[in-house]
Amino acid sequence: METLRIAIGALRAHKLRSFLTLLGVIIGVMTVISVISIIAGLNSYIAEKVFQLNPDVFIATQFGIITSREDFLEAVKRKKIDEHDLQAIEQHCSRCAMVGSSLQTRMPVKYANQRMSDVRTSGTSANMVVLNNLDLEAGRYFTETEQQHSALVAVIGAGLQEELFEKLDPIGRKVSLNGHPMKVIGLLKKQGSVLGQNQDNQIFIPISTFEKTFGARRSIDVFIRNAGGIADMDAAEDEVRTILRSRRHTSFGAKDPFSFVSGEALQKVWKNISAGAFALMLFISGISLVVGGIVITNIMLVSVIERTREIGIRRAIGARSRDIQLQFLVEAMLLSLIGGVIGVLLGILIAKGIAFFFPLPTLVRPIHVVAGILVALVTGVLSGFFPARKAARLVPVEALRFES
Repeated sequence: METLRIAIGALRAHKLRSFLTLLGVIIGVMTVISVISIIAGLNSYIAEKVFQLNPDVFIATQFGIITSREDFLEAVKRKKIDEHDLQAIEQHCSRCAMVGSSLQTRMPVKYANQRMSDVRTSGTSANMVVLNNLDLEAGRYFTETEQQHSALVAVIGAGLQEELFEKLDPIGRKVSLNGHPMKVIGLLKKQGSVLGQNQDNQIFIPISTFEKTFGARRSIDVFIRNAGGIADMDAAEDEVRTILRSRRHTSFGAKDPFSFVSGEALQKVWKNISAGAFALMLFISGISLVVGGIVITNIMLVSVIERTREIGIRRAIGARSRDIQLQFLVEAMLLSLIGGVIGVLLGILIAKGIAFFFPLPTLVRPIHVVAGILVALVTGVLSGFFPARKAARLVPVEALRFES
């Protein structure tokens, strides 16, 4: 306690210098907390809101997950997945418990005098309500019979209900989808925005209606639920792969002329992206901590010189070398600890501010706070070790003769 009291007194004697010394640690810890909270928030948000694909469902698609220009150019050259491919999977895949299909584009939607110009339009099979985790607020999804007869029916998102119908009940009313009348039979639950993109501005119609009305030139995305559950996903993918490769007469050893997308694959891609961003930001914040540590070392060396006579007097009345070393080490740790606490508080405020003002979710966990403070303490120990050793090695007689 005596050592701590002396350390606090030494810091209070030079308030401005102590504060300027803290800045490097404050900025470093603040950046660490902010970055960790943003990455953690995004990971949680992506898992809950974006990757809604069931873990036992995968998609056979022409494009798949595009991560580079080369991937895109290669995917463009592939043969489109069509109705015949879909039927082959339905007939010959023994591990496929449920097979659905989907087409997507963007079209204008109109009701009375209200119009939305860019609405995500999906033509799907009737079982997509199960395969794609679609939650209904009111009404129903279209049936297999309506799909077979290319019924002019639609299920709309909450965004269309708010923009086109305002306070009216949309169920039973007709909207114009790119000039074609569609009867609204269902309303999806409100999903909100995902990273600034509104997820409620969408409309679903039967895939047969989509192809009959807008053409069948687009490649179909085939949604497949595995009969064996998550553990049997690879076997189901291999069976679908065999079917599609045989239909395309793909030679042995050649790359698949199609791609598979699953919730696990999407998560893996996102984790790779976020891990790279996380490492980069930690490197940047680490530079701030290194600079802060160098500043603490420099200030502590100056303090050793200024307090040489004090060190000599303390040694003369019985203080041991390790007492002197502990004294300066505690001062460095106290500086870093104060900077760490302030940095953690500012980091939390910045994280909350980002979540409030920008479409970026953040998540601050107690482990993040503990990590920030531990990083500050480690910085203090490393920064104060050399000055503390130098102070402890001063010869008492020479220290008493020193004049500042």
